[in-house]
Amino acid sequence: MSWDFTNETTPHPTLETLIVAPTRDLGDGFNVRRALPSARRRMVGPFIFLDQMGPAVFRSGQGLDVRPHPHIGLSTVTYLFEGQVLHRDSLGVVQSIQPGAVNWMTAGRGIVHSERTSPEARAAGGRLYGIQAWVALPKQHEETAPSFVHHAADTLPFIEGEGVRLHLIAGELYGKRSPVQTLSDMFYADAALEEGAGLVLPARHEERGLYLVEGSVEIDGTEFNPGELLVFRKGSEISFQATSPARMMLLGGEPMDGPRYIYWNFVSSSKERLEEAKADWKAKRFAAVPHETEFIPLPEEPAPHPKEG
Repeated sequence: MSWDFTNETTPHPTLETLIVAPTRDLGDGFNVRRALPSARRRMVGPFIFLDQMGPAVFRSGQGLDVRPHPHIGLSTVTYLFEGQVLHRDSLGVVQSIQPGAVNWMTAGRGIVHSERTSPEARAAGGRLYGIQAWVALPKQHEETAPSFVHHAADTLPFIEGEGVRLHLIAGELYGKRSPVQTLSDMFYADAALEEGAGLVLPARHEERGLYLVEGSVEIDGTEFNPGELLVFRKGSEISFQATSPARMMLLGGEPMDGPRYIYWNFVSSSKERLEEAKADWKAKRFAAVPHETEFIPLPEEPAPHPKEG
């Protein structure tokens, strides 16, 4: 569900669009909330996909099993609040993803990866809670060589003060810069606010959003709640205050250099390139993930909410 505030008789002073992310059950009680893409808003800066994973509780012997699947034309960003995910990809990378770390996989011309609960974590059981985002690549980098980069949590900037604790995942914000290398001008941060604490989002980037994970915030007299993506008007600072302990993702950047098309796990500025990727996956021309044997057939129609992402 979403609202477009641009044509209201009395428009909201700072909000352009409000998207209420629907909840979907992907099986075994594992829920996700998908804020992007939406019918009213396909992207915010380079962000073209935003999923909240969980919180889910796995009993001993249960876990996440996202089978090997392909990507082109984007970077995936997996960021956890709780739990653990074991990443494997067709470059041969094997990386345990931990809370607060940044795992930036650039698909470029093509990569395949799986995301599973490790055997040790599966045996123990536990919670899984986090955000997965897709960042579309500029046209000049869409066919770049695939890569994977891991940054431990303690290598990323923390900003603290007056009831605010902010972890800068990527880009530049509040005078700090993340060591994560990006291919476009953007920002992405995990911010936690105590009740009554306030924060001001600078006006530097043209497209800016706030996805509320927990708690509530007030902006210009309107209160917002978990699972809502707020897309702000350009050109002015945005002031907000937590009306209860709150956690949110701040994201955005400059507008992309043209529209992007999505089919399944593929993103491109060219519909023809999507057709090539579909044919390549059907013919098994993508590189395989070492030690993985499962294969997901290409969906014949675009899945409105793919289980593999």
